Amino acid sequence: MSWISTLAELQEQGLPCVLVTIIDERGSTPRNSGSKMVVTAERIYQTIGGGHLEYKAMEMARQMLASGSQSTRLERFNLGASLGQCCGGATVLLFEPMGQPQAQIAVFGAGHVGRALVPLLAGLPCKVRWIDSREAEFPEQIPSGAEKVVNDEVVDEVDNMPAGSYFIVMTHNHQLDLELSAAILKRDDFAYYGLIGSKTKRAKFEHRLRDRGFNPEVVQRMRCPMGLGEVKGKLPVEIAVSIAGEIIATYNAHFGEQKHSKSAGPIAQLLPASRRNHA
Repeated sequence: MSWISTLAELQEQGLPCVLVTIIDERGSTPRNSGSKMVVTAERIYQTIGGGHLEYKAMEMARQMLASGSQSTRLERFNLGASLGQCCGGATVLLFEPMGQPQAQIAVFGAGHVGRALVPLLAGLPCKVRWIDSREAEFPEQIPSGAEKVVNDEVVDEVDNMPAGSYFIVMTHNHQLDLELSAAILKRDDFAYYGLIGSKTKRAKFEHRLRDRGFNPEVVQRMRCPMGLGEVKGKLPVEIAVSIAGEIIATYNAHFGEQKHSKSAGPIAQLLPASRRNHA
């Protein structure tokens, strides 16, 4: 299988990888400039000539995968010198991360806005889990890049997301929205939390969450209304475009960070939501 076919197959599977390419070869061991190797967390595909250089390249690529690095890197290896040899020469390798999701997103709710939003998110460099207790609400065809999750205990799915995830809540039930909000805010390790609704809904939720003992600074991280204020309209697709735009703005603001954490400033500081999201 060629490296191009390998990349296409890994992309279809949603598996991140690093493409390693020999850019300049001046070593004593013959290697072909332009040779490529594809590295995943579990396997390597193709070869750049084997030996200690290939091992070091694989090691570095997997470090990049583990850290979630999105940045292309050029690295110079002088393995002969490092092994005490006088004529090892040097090799320059290019490391290109591929398929690493910019955001892992949980979308709660398969209603009208959810059905408009998930295809947009699935077309972005994101990994999307689409969650609802009502299987009949999902469309027959789930977009490639999204995973359908049917669970009667919807709130349990909050704990199944990794740190730094994006949470979008737009269910059919305000009490369920509140329980999800409490579970997400309790974690306080998300990169983004958006709740569909109006300013009135936000005020009610803030009051109820404070009554449950939540710190106002934590509650402030909740985006409600969510979405770009500049994108007007009440149609599901218009609201979906607004929310997707805010997601893009958020992960672009975090670009280059290895991990999201609760220390990240609230998205409210980035983008004023001056409009409504009608639930």
